[in-house]
Amino acid sequence: MFGFLKKNKTGRLNETLYAVATGNLVPISEVNDPVFSKKMMGDGFAIIPSKKEIYSPIEGKILSVFQTKHAVGLKMDNGLEILLHMGIDTVELNGTPFDIKVSEGMKVTKHTLIANVDIEQIAMAGKPVDMVVVITNMDALKQFDLVKTGSVIAGDEIGVAQAQMTL
Repeated sequence: MFGFLKKNKTGRLNETLYAVATGNLVPISEVNDPVFSKKMMGDGFAIIPSKKEIYSPIEGKILSVFQTKHAVGLKMDNGLEILLHMGIDTVELNGTPFDIKVSEGMKVTKHTLIANVDIEQIAMAGKPVDMVVVITNMDALKQFDLVKTGSVIAGDEIGVAQAQMTL
Protein backbone atom coordinates (compact mmCIF):
# COMPACT_ATOMS: atom_id res chain seq x y z
CA MET A 1 0.00 0.00 0.00
CA PHE A 2 2.57 2.61 1.05
CA GLY A 3 5.62 0.79 -0.23
CA PHE A 4 8.01 1.74 2.55
CA LEU A 5 8.32 -1.84 3.80
CA LYS A 6 9.01 -3.26 0.34
CA LYS A 7 12.49 -4.51 -0.45
CA ASN A 8 14.45 -3.42 -3.49
CA LYS A 9 13.41 -5.69 -6.38
CA THR A 10 17.00 -6.48 -7.32
CA GLY A 11 18.11 -7.04 -3.73
CA ARG A 12 21.14 -4.83 -4.41
CA LEU A 13 21.47 -1.15 -3.75
CA ASN A 14 24.40 0.20 -5.75
CA GLU A 15 26.95 -2.01 -4.00
CA THR A 16 29.63 -1.61 -6.67
CA LEU A 17 32.89 0.16 -5.88
CA TYR A 18 34.77 1.94 -8.64
CA ALA A 19 38.36 3.00 -9.26
CA VAL A 20 38.69 6.64 -8.19
CA ALA A 21 41.63 7.27 -10.51
CA THR A 22 43.71 5.84 -13.29
CA GLY A 23 46.74 4.17 -11.73
CA ASN A 24 47.77 1.18 -9.64
CA LEU A 25 45.18 -0.30 -7.26
CA VAL A 26 46.36 -2.03 -4.07
CA PRO A 27 44.52 -3.60 -1.13
CA ILE A 28 44.33 -1.32 1.89
CA SER A 29 46.75 -3.62 3.71
CA GLU A 30 49.50 -2.36 1.37
CA VAL A 31 49.02 1.35 2.16
CA ASN A 32 52.13 2.82 3.78
CA ASP A 33 50.27 4.12 6.83
CA PRO A 34 49.38 1.90 9.82
CA VAL A 35 46.02 3.60 10.46
CA PHE A 36 44.89 2.49 7.00
CA SER A 37 46.92 -0.70 6.48
CA LYS A 38 45.83 -2.19 9.81
CA LYS A 39 42.22 -1.31 8.94
CA MET A 40 41.76 0.87 12.03
CA MET A 41 39.38 3.10 10.07
CA GLY A 42 37.83 0.25 8.08
CA ASP A 43 38.42 -1.94 5.04
CA GLY A 44 38.99 -0.74 1.51
CA PHE A 45 41.65 -0.10 -1.11
CA ALA A 46 43.99 2.55 -2.47
CA ILE A 47 45.05 3.76 -5.87
CA ILE A 48 48.40 5.33 -6.61
CA PRO A 49 47.21 7.72 -9.32
CA SER A 50 48.93 8.52 -12.59
CA LYS A 51 46.48 11.33 -13.41
CA LYS A 52 45.14 14.26 -11.39
CA GLU A 53 41.41 13.52 -11.83
CA ILE A 54 39.81 11.81 -8.84
CA TYR A 55 36.29 10.41 -9.28
CA SER A 56 33.61 9.06 -6.97
CA PRO A 57 34.20 5.48 -5.77
CA ILE A 58 30.43 4.90 -5.45
CA GLU A 59 26.94 5.82 -6.53
CA GLY A 60 25.39 7.74 -3.67
CA LYS A 61 25.79 11.17 -2.14
CA ILE A 62 28.39 13.46 -0.58
CA LEU A 63 28.12 13.60 3.22
CA SER A 64 30.99 16.00 3.86
CA VAL A 65 33.99 17.75 2.40
CA PHE A 66 36.76 18.21 4.97
CA GLN A 67 37.80 21.83 5.54
CA THR A 68 41.37 20.98 4.53
CA LYS A 69 40.02 19.42 1.30
CA HIS A 70 42.13 16.26 1.72
CA ALA A 71 39.13 13.99 2.33
CA VAL A 72 35.50 13.55 1.32
CA GLY A 73 32.83 11.53 3.11
CA LEU A 74 30.27 9.71 0.97
CA LYS A 75 27.32 7.42 1.56
CA MET A 76 26.16 4.55 -0.61
CA ASP A 77 22.45 3.96 -1.15
CA ASN A 78 22.81 0.75 0.88
CA GLY A 79 23.86 2.79 3.95
CA LEU A 80 27.59 2.14 3.88
CA GLU A 81 29.72 5.19 4.59
CA ILE A 82 32.87 5.75 2.57
CA LEU A 83 35.87 7.96 3.22
CA LEU A 84 37.94 9.09 0.24
CA HIS A 85 41.25 10.21 1.73
CA MET A 86 43.50 11.90 -0.84
CA GLY A 87 47.17 11.28 -0.01
CA ILE A 88 48.76 10.31 3.30
CA ASP A 89 49.30 13.01 5.96
CA THR A 90 48.00 15.59 3.47
CA VAL A 91 45.90 17.39 6.08
CA GLU A 92 49.18 19.22 6.80
CA LEU A 93 49.08 20.77 3.29
CA ASN A 94 46.02 22.90 4.21
CA GLY A 95 44.12 22.13 1.01
CA THR A 96 46.57 23.61 -1.47
CA PRO A 97 46.93 20.51 -3.75
CA PHE A 98 43.16 19.91 -3.91
CA ASP A 99 40.61 21.51 -6.24
CA ILE A 100 37.34 20.07 -4.92
CA LYS A 101 34.48 19.84 -7.42
CA VAL A 102 31.66 18.54 -5.16
CA SER A 103 29.69 19.82 -2.20
CA GLU A 104 27.72 18.33 0.68
CA GLY A 105 24.43 16.74 -0.36
CA MET A 106 25.36 16.23 -4.04
CA LYS A 107 24.39 12.96 -5.68
CA VAL A 108 27.35 11.23 -7.30
CA THR A 109 28.10 8.42 -9.74
CA LYS A 110 31.34 6.88 -10.95
CA HIS A 111 31.45 9.67 -13.55
CA THR A 112 31.40 12.46 -10.93
CA LEU A 113 34.69 14.32 -10.68
CA ILE A 114 35.41 14.73 -6.96
CA ALA A 115 38.66 16.68 -7.29
CA ASN A 116 41.64 17.60 -9.38
CA VAL A 117 44.67 16.80 -7.26
CA ASP A 118 48.18 18.15 -7.80
CA ILE A 119 49.93 14.82 -7.20
CA GLU A 120 53.32 16.37 -7.98
CA GLN A 121 52.85 18.93 -5.19
CA ILE A 122 51.94 16.15 -2.74
CA ALA A 123 55.01 14.14 -3.76
CA MET A 124 57.26 17.24 -3.55
CA ALA A 125 56.03 17.70 0.04
CA GLY A 126 57.32 14.19 0.78
CA LYS A 127 53.84 12.71 1.18
CA PRO A 128 52.56 9.48 -0.39
CA VAL A 129 49.94 10.16 -3.09
CA ASP A 130 47.72 7.12 -2.33
CA MET A 131 44.02 7.81 -2.89
CA VAL A 132 42.55 5.71 -0.08
CA VAL A 133 38.94 4.51 -0.09
CA VAL A 134 37.68 3.18 3.26
CA ILE A 135 34.35 1.73 4.38
CA THR A 136 34.10 3.44 7.77
CA ASN A 137 30.93 1.94 9.28
CA MET A 138 32.20 -1.64 9.35
CA ASP A 139 29.41 -2.71 11.72
CA ALA A 140 27.00 -2.19 8.80
CA LEU A 141 29.15 -4.18 6.36
CA LYS A 142 28.13 -7.73 5.51
CA GLN A 143 30.78 -8.46 2.88
CA PHE A 144 33.55 -6.62 1.03
CA ASP A 145 35.14 -8.16 -2.04
CA LEU A 146 37.99 -6.51 -3.91
CA VAL A 147 37.91 -8.20 -7.32
CA LYS A 148 40.59 -6.23 -9.14
CA THR A 149 44.07 -4.99 -8.28
CA GLY A 150 46.95 -3.67 -10.36
CA SER A 151 46.50 -1.32 -13.28
CA VAL A 152 43.06 0.34 -13.40
CA ILE A 153 41.30 3.13 -15.25
CA ALA A 154 39.09 5.60 -13.38
CA GLY A 155 35.55 4.20 -13.28
CA ASP A 156 36.55 0.52 -13.53
CA GLU A 157 34.45 -1.78 -11.35
CA ILE A 158 36.88 -3.00 -8.69
CA GLY A 159 34.76 -4.51 -5.95
CA VAL A 160 31.52 -4.90 -4.06
CA ALA A 161 30.49 -3.67 -0.62
CA GLN A 162 27.37 -5.40 0.64
CA ALA A 163 25.56 -3.97 3.66
CA GLN A 164 23.91 -5.95 6.43
CA MET A 165 20.20 -6.27 5.79
CA THR A 166 18.26 -4.37 8.42
CA LEU A 167 14.53 -3.96 8.83
